[in-house]
Amino acid sequence: MTMTSELPVDADELPVEPRKSRKNNPEKTRENILQEAIVEFVQQGLSGARVDAIAERIHTSKRMIYYYFGSKEQLYIEVLEKLYGDIRHTERSLNLEALSPVEAIRRLVEFTFDHHDRNVDFVRIVAVENIHNAEYVKQSEAIRAMNNTILDALGELLRRGAEEGVFRHDLLPLDVHLLINSFCFYRVSNRHTFGEMFQIDLPDEAIKQRHRQMICESVLRYLQD
Repeated sequence: MTMTSELPVDADELPVEPRKSRKNNPEKTRENILQEAIVEFVQQGLSGARVDAIAERIHTSKRMIYYYFGSKEQLYIEVLEKLYGDIRHTERSLNLEALSPVEAIRRLVEFTFDHHDRNVDFVRIVAVENIHNAEYVKQSEAIRAMNNTILDALGELLRRGAEEGVFRHDLLPLDVHLLINSFCFYRVSNRHTFGEMFQIDLPDEAIKQRHRQMICESVLRYLQD
């Protein structure tokens, strides 16, 4: 009978299975809560929104949501900050300072039109906040600060345009911002009532492109008058 001897094995040569991390990802958890909160606030408004419903969507507890945000109202404020922050962040990436004043304004108007058209949730949340008379926007210094960035950028564009003789000298950034956003916002916020009353399909691609060109030309003609 033959005996087989086993050679000693170096422990360093044994295969090591990767260890599963049990660490939580707080940022991912916060982001998941915010995304589902957007859905709930858009569908139910602030008064009708339920933290329980948000918790059910992401298979967590109401206690966990309160742990991260403190209250339903604070969660709503952070939803506002996220949505305004998203549009302001993207505006900064448009590289407007590298364009001529006319082309920069055109790019900004087209971006605003497209953003509102593609982000109905943003429009609806802003409408909800107007029902509350901007009560929660007033509580956020972050929203006021981030929205000043677009006025600074517009002011610089208008200044450059006036110096180059392509824009008027009496333009106010806030007025121009209001002019651009009012049309782009209204098309989305009132698309159902306006569409029904005048029997027009505002989401139709041909109509959308016509309106996109119209607002660009309207703004530029105002600036160049």
